[in-house]
Amino acid sequence: MSLWGRIFALGYDRLMADTEAAGLAARRSALLAGAHGAVLEIGAGTGVNVDRYPAGVSELVLVEPEAPMVARLRRRVAQGGAGTAGTAGTAGTAGTARIVQAPAEAIPLPDASFDVAVSTLVLCTVRDPAAALAEVRRLLRPGGRLLFIEHVRADEPGLARWQDRLDPLWRRFGHGCRCNRPTLAAIRAAGFEVETLETGRLPKAPPFVRPMIAGVAVAPAAAAAA
Repeated sequence: MSLWGRIFALGYDRLMADTEAAGLAARRSALLAGAHGAVLEIGAGTGVNVDRYPAGVSELVLVEPEAPMVARLRRRVAQGGAGTAGTAGTAGTAGTARIVQAPAEAIPLPDASFDVAVSTLVLCTVRDPAAALAEVRRLLRPGGRLLFIEHVRADEPGLARWQDRLDPLWRRFGHGCRCNRPTLAAIRAAGFEVETLETGRLPKAPPFVRPMIAGVAVAPAAAAAA
């Protein structure tokens, strides 16, 4: 693991603090209120979501590939979550979550194991979004739901061009984060039906990473699954 990877993990929560306080934390909580049953979260990072899961979550599996992030995630789970959201998950699911260190493109878990998958600010960073989404689809039961919040390529041509120009530099600073990925198209190309969709702006973020989508996508029913 690179030195920058360790530094990035150490400073991630502080780096995101203003964005979370300005509205992202509330958006996370609103999205995760729809989680239930067996839940898989990819790219769980430092565990910012773990204390936001509601009582209806019976199983929580957190997947994260980066060792420095996993170390912080383990500490947060051991404490029963961060204790800031005040949800039922703080004392329940968060404290019993299972952590799997693996990339989103290759998760060592059985097919059709989960009712819900969660991806928040993850698909910008995975090396192969199509493979990661195919893996999520494999792990979801037919009709399972993907809950997502992602920053994406801008619809405005001018801003999209700036994203393309700045992407190589941002990728280095953001430890692999891509500011210009057309993530909504990737979700649809993976066979998911987008059930609900909000577009907006990531608060307190640089303009080239501000375009954001949030919503729910549904995995194909058994008869339509590949």
